[in-house]
Amino acid sequence: MSEKTNRFKIARSFGSASSSYDTSARLQRYCGKHLMPWLPNRNDLTALDLGAGTGFFTELLSSRYQQVIGLDISKNMLQFAKGNRNSSIHWLEADAYKIPLQDSSVDLVYSNLMIQWCDPLDLVINEVMRVLKPGGLFVFSTLIDGTLIELKSAWAQVDNDQHVIDFKPESEIRPLFDGTNRKLLNAKQQDIVLEYENVLHLARELKSLGASHVPKKQGKGLAGKDQWQKMTKSYQSFLEPSGIYPATYKAFSGVVVKLSD
Repeated sequence: MSEKTNRFKIARSFGSASSSYDTSARLQRYCGKHLMPWLPNRNDLTALDLGAGTGFFTELLSSRYQQVIGLDISKNMLQFAKGNRNSSIHWLEADAYKIPLQDSSVDLVYSNLMIQWCDPLDLVINEVMRVLKPGGLFVFSTLIDGTLIELKSAWAQVDNDQHVIDFKPESEIRPLFDGTNRKLLNAKQQDIVLEYENVLHLARELKSLGASHVPKKQGKGLAGKDQWQKMTKSYQSFLEPSGIYPATYKAFSGVVVKLSD
């Protein structure tokens, strides 16, 4: 499967979730709000929200900056955003690998929990640097290896198939943000533990977030009933005393500045 095909499968997964996405997006809200202190205070800026989704944070950006562009690969997400967000926002249906903007045309690129779907990631970062003005900032959050460790562990007790998406380790992606034309100014890694009523609640939220697409999965379709029951029984080893099911997400976020050409 080509990388382009894979990305568009992810786009369809996200697009089908557009109407329920905002009610399920606890992780996006948390990570996106934690990026806010890194945003520049000047309001005479052009900002690009890369992977805008339903436009929740795009709208927040539009209240701070002069010109705001929301870009997403999903037509359904953008239709939702256009119908529910500030009319001053300019929306673009496009791929992060081919941003339809001129070189050095943007002051700020904001990207909340999107670039983890991009492989190879370095090409997307290069494209971000292309559209940024010298001195411009790339403020991002992404998921890294260690995410959904409980779910991975529970499935590992059942079979050797890949049921949970793999994310790259911090040691692999951090070097990509430093180079001849860019420097990582600030970064942090957080473990975010969300609580679920049961494993089905977790599975439904992952689907609504578009995170249920596993590129390397061998078995097609849903897991069989027996497999699912074995996995949920294994997951109970992580159960909290209150009867709540935890799921850990490892978020890596940072600020990158584009150096002078």
